[in-house]
Amino acid sequence: MHEFMIIPVTLIILVSVVCQWISWRIKQPAIIFLLLAGIIAGPVTGRLDPDVLFGDFLPSFISLSVAVILFEGSLTLRFHDIAGLERVVRNMVSIGMGITWIITSITTHIVLGFSWEISFLFGAVMVVTGPTVIVPILRTVRPVASVANILRWEGIIIDPLGAVLAVLVFGFIIAGGGKAAWGQVIVSFGSILLVGAILGSAGGFLTGIVLRRHWLPLYLHNVAVLAFVLGLFALSNYLRIESGLITVTVMGIWLTNMRNINVEDIIDFKESLSILLISVLFIVLAARIEFSEIMQLGWATILIYISVQFISRPLDVLISSYGSALSWREKALIAWIAPRGIVAAAITALFALRLEIAGHHEASFLVPLVFLIIIATVVPQSITARPFARLLGVAEPEPRGFLIIGANILARRISKSLEQNGFRTLLIDQYWNDIIKARMEGLSTYYGNPISEHAERHLDLVGIGRMLALTPDADFNVLSNIHYRMEFGPGEVFCIQTRPISIASDKYRPSVRHRGNPLFREDVTYDILTNMLEKGAEIRTTKLTENFDYADYQRRYAGRVIPLFVIDKGYNLRVFTAFNEIMPKPGWSVIGIVPAEIGQKNKDQQEGKK
Repeated sequence: MHEFMIIPVTLIILVSVVCQWISWRIKQPAIIFLLLAGIIAGPVTGRLDPDVLFGDFLPSFISLSVAVILFEGSLTLRFHDIAGLERVVRNMVSIGMGITWIITSITTHIVLGFSWEISFLFGAVMVVTGPTVIVPILRTVRPVASVANILRWEGIIIDPLGAVLAVLVFGFIIAGGGKAAWGQVIVSFGSILLVGAILGSAGGFLTGIVLRRHWLPLYLHNVAVLAFVLGLFALSNYLRIESGLITVTVMGIWLTNMRNINVEDIIDFKESLSILLISVLFIVLAARIEFSEIMQLGWATILIYISVQFISRPLDVLISSYGSALSWREKALIAWIAPRGIVAAAITALFALRLEIAGHHEASFLVPLVFLIIIATVVPQSITARPFARLLGVAEPEPRGFLIIGANILARRISKSLEQNGFRTLLIDQYWNDIIKARMEGLSTYYGNPISEHAERHLDLVGIGRMLALTPDADFNVLSNIHYRMEFGPGEVFCIQTRPISIASDKYRPSVRHRGNPLFREDVTYDILTNMLEKGAEIRTTKLTENFDYADYQRRYAGRVIPLFVIDKGYNLRVFTAFNEIMPKPGWSVIGIVPAEIGQKNKDQQEGKK
């Protein structure tokens, strides 16, 4: 890499991370801020010119990045997730894709006056939604499972199919049309699908065998699979141009649906890599926009947007979902969420240049037109999708609840206290007697192993975003933490200690990576809390005020109260751990365990005052 590239490339990566952080802080899709950053860096200030910076490497970088993104997305496509909805997905990536293509092409020809060839090429590009834009929006919107799974499957599968359709239209244009061109298109279509399906299936199967039989050490799994994906992508494109995207998609679907294959670590690694690639790509491609070309298109582009968003998409969903179990509310949300993304921009940029060289001057307007549609679909949908989903009643609640491992007395009391404060809980235990006691107290339960395959498929985690491991078995708590840290994130899994951290030997103390966040203080263990509760201790919620602060709270209970949680003014619940220092403020509520004798003493004093 030339020295002059280091600073701008580094800045692009840093800006992309800042955009992702802003997105996380204000709970809006990162795509909005990435597009804005790219537009400011490119056409507004002229500080970034991707064509100069990357040169001839840019198309290759885009292609390889899209391949990794599609493979990562396809690893999340498990057949059992869309049980009963397979026909809807199949229709959307076939009949629905055809509807969008034809309507968009005709509208473009009539409104902008493009030739039929260029119009049909633009229409082919517009069928592509893709995981680069769908997944970040779904992460923010959190729709019900049926909607999320359909949109995820459609976005990932339609990416390579849309790319193939665009390639076929491009080949038809270059061939000059006519019967000979139609024959060439049919042969090309069949060969692309054949190469992609064979290589993808073989690649997925062989990778699965390698992982299942442990022919690779664990530390090489991620790197080796990434190398294999890129190698198959390159080989597939070498054998048949543009078949690589189908290859990596089929490979991912095959691999993730093989039995007895653990791809969670691979998904975790590829997801992190995909976030980086998506962020960089959006900034780089947005920086290539030319405002002068956008201005030449004029207000007619609004009609193109209306056709794409409000005519072809609803018609696509309506026909594709006919006779399904989807409600009209779910269909309405699916019809609204259809943003265009990286693949549409990348394919257009590639073909536009070739068509211009071939003498199709209208092709120069394809790139700005596609970016206008990308912006017009991504920005409004990113901002409005979550409120729209909540209005329709098809959005999952905020993940504020707790999955509690264990149904013993400690787990039950904590669960009841959290429920009383408005936080959903789900207790999970393998001991039937404890489950019965929890159910008799009106608590939600799951009887079984929390890390079983059955639990993965049947646990209702709607509205749940954190885990509390509250069993007396330290090893089982650690195992639960390792399992659910991928589901909720490492900062949202907590484990009760079975022995104080200060006296635990290194031989028995779990590593920092595996033990989760230790509850609640360094000297607080499962036995201490259980003994307190069995002797009559209570879990109480106390509201702090200007006249009764946290120091007064501690004095009231003679310093013997053990704080567990705190609820701030924004109704956000924070967990006390052995390593964090929370200083509750006036207006906050503290949930703590009060010893029986201290609680009774306070009651007697209050009754005496009366």
